Amino acid sequence: MKTDVDISQDIVAQPIESIAASLGLGRDDLHLYGRYMAKVPLDVLRRFDDRPDGKLVLVTAITATKAGEGKTVTSIGLMQALGKLGVKVMGALREPSMGPVFGIKGGATGGGMSQVYPMWDINLHFTGDIHAVSAAHNLLSAMVENHITKGNELNIDVTRVVWKKAIDTNCRELRNIVVGLGGRAQGGVPHESGFIITAASEISAVLALATSVADLRARLEDMVVAYNMDGEPVRARQLKCVGAMVLLLKDAINPNLVQTLEGQPVFVHGFPFANVAHGNNSLLATKYALKLADVVVTEGGFATDLGAEKFFDIVCRQGGFRPDCAVIVASIRALKMHGGACLEDVLECDEPNLDALEKGFANLDKHIDNIRRYGVPAVVAINQFPSDAQEEIDLVQAHCASLGVPCALSNVFTEGGEGGRKLAETVMEVLRTQSSDFRFLYDVEMPIRDKIKKIATEIYGADDVRYIGTAARDIRAIELAGGEHLPICMAKTQMSLSDDPRLKGAPRGWVLTVREVLLSAGARFIVPLCGSMMLIPGLPSRPAAEHIDYTDEGRIIGLS
Repeated sequence: MKTDVDISQDIVAQPIESIAASLGLGRDDLHLYGRYMAKVPLDVLRRFDDRPDGKLVLVTAITATKAGEGKTVTSIGLMQALGKLGVKVMGALREPSMGPVFGIKGGATGGGMSQVYPMWDINLHFTGDIHAVSAAHNLLSAMVENHITKGNELNIDVTRVVWKKAIDTNCRELRNIVVGLGGRAQGGVPHESGFIITAASEISAVLALATSVADLRARLEDMVVAYNMDGEPVRARQLKCVGAMVLLLKDAINPNLVQTLEGQPVFVHGFPFANVAHGNNSLLATKYALKLADVVVTEGGFATDLGAEKFFDIVCRQGGFRPDCAVIVASIRALKMHGGACLEDVLECDEPNLDALEKGFANLDKHIDNIRRYGVPAVVAINQFPSDAQEEIDLVQAHCASLGVPCALSNVFTEGGEGGRKLAETVMEVLRTQSSDFRFLYDVEMPIRDKIKKIATEIYGADDVRYIGTAARDIRAIELAGGEHLPICMAKTQMSLSDDPRLKGAPRGWVLTVREVLLSAGARFIVPLCGSMMLIPGLPSRPAAEHIDYTDEGRIIGLS
């Protein structure tokens, strides 16, 4: 069987100019990155501002196994299937981070016969957007440290420097470090610091939410980097390097145009993780995809409790979007895991187990309930694996029917767009016959604790919220800084609806623990850190990097 990278390397793709032409764009409208990738400048996209919007479909999922549920595969396969139905479709997806590529999860370009092309470039350096964010982030960090060393006119409290360093690699050893060693002349002022992964940088979120260069600049200026001795926030504008940061990001703000293996256009732009950030592609990519196509497929990271909740309450609020349909991706093996089977190794779920499957419906039901809380019509997509027994498939479909939720099988991994035809037909039927009554979960003017509790109790199923560590002090500081009116962006494990990755299904009788609360003033949201969530992952025992290579003949091996 061919690997994902083999399939992608053997495809004869269209030049990116041909893909752009299908959208009404000419060669002069593009900044080319080789034959198959291009950036589309904002001044070109603004020509389409007066066009009506197409329909917006969000792809989300149930709580995933460690192997994932095939959400990106389903998103891309759905685009390809809609193309086979003659729909003018476009995708809007996030860029992969190299941390997961070389770690355990792999890339984020789909798989099998449903991928974006060229997957190797997109999964690695792509057009340099992530590197630009790393550079801008670390420039600001360097300016903070230099200011402290060179007189500290802003009276920064070195114990409350909240702006750390950023790197696009899984380095657990850099989570907590001490900087400034070697004396003031050689190293600066010693204090604790650390690294976060670039996708968790506030600049990543800012870039994904900015609507223009002017908006990007204003958001960067507002970012809080530290607090002074009086407890007042110190903002990036006070370090006088925002102009240089904008210069580093001037190309990164422009959406990247690529294609699926079957030639549908896709904007791949923005890269915030959904467990530590807001987890959706750039607002600009979604906005202009809606202007260029009749149906747009986008994807929120992880499940409805993370990427979807943040898409609805943060991205749609800031972008003015109204989703028309949500596709919830589920796999039978994941449902059996949530029913108590194969908790250690999902591959052991290959044997039929109707009892575990039925118990696992609690997780699916909660995610359906979450989508319904926003007034958005839902469709369940069963990402089918060869080991799925027909009686298991029948049971899932019957359960969805009992809930009044359309359900369709998806075989897009093995069959491409043709394997998603039934799913595409179901989505189009929902778009034709059901109206979205989209609404937000909470009013942003609610107190911070009330907003956190509403997400915890209504979306996660918690009984209450407990604040430990610096969380209470952090909330007071945010209120004093005037940030209490911002939406909430929870940092929480993706492995459970709760803040404990060991709890599967739909846990009851638990309390959400918030240990720290961060103000992302530039991104315009508040980040509670829940449970033991870290802002930079570590590598697994057997990193994917061990199996990746490049041959003398120019062939890529092991990338997924």
